[in-house]
Amino acid sequence: MLFSRAACLLLLLPALVACSGSASNNDPVFEAKLQNEKRISEQNITKRQIRDAELVVETASNQMELLEISQIAQRKATSPDAKYVAQNVINQISALLNELRVLAKQKNLVLPTGLGESQAQQVGEMTALNGAAFDQKFGDALTSTIEQDLDINEDLQTESYDADLRPLATRQLAVLQDLKRAADDLKVKLKP
Repeated sequence: MLFSRAACLLLLLPALVACSGSASNNDPVFEAKLQNEKRISEQNITKRQIRDAELVVETASNQMELLEISQIAQRKATSPDAKYVAQNVINQISALLNELRVLAKQKNLVLPTGLGESQAQQVGEMTALNGAAFDQKFGDALTSTIEQDLDINEDLQTESYDADLRPLATRQLAVLQDLKRAADDLKVKLKP
């Protein structure tokens, strides 16, 4: 009986090891949040600071997605309007993301190194499209991602514990609102 329990444990051990941490290996956004939470909890920092770190990771992730889909649109879009908006997003979001990276470094926060799992899936689906279908999907994805980033930056602006995050969020909101108007106009132009 002792032998069979030990044998069962030995057989289950590889399965348990394989299951542990698999989510963090696949999702850079999850990994960044996990690292920030660990660092913050080791320093005995408040839950509001953990929330700030999560919002910073989420906005960085959204901005990385905006860059990715806009770079793809530069190559694949058939509409000159879509290409123009994509280039504008690349220019504006690159500056926002660089500013966010500088602040994250000052605050010792880890940002994602790539897109999250659901974001990568959305980008993959978009990449598979061509022509007007691609342009339409780009307009939809652009609007949706900008709206998410607007919500996050509004939270940072009004609820952030860290006083340095509020002015950053205010600057980001102004740019994101302009990009949202451009994305909305693009969707109207692309309607069949």
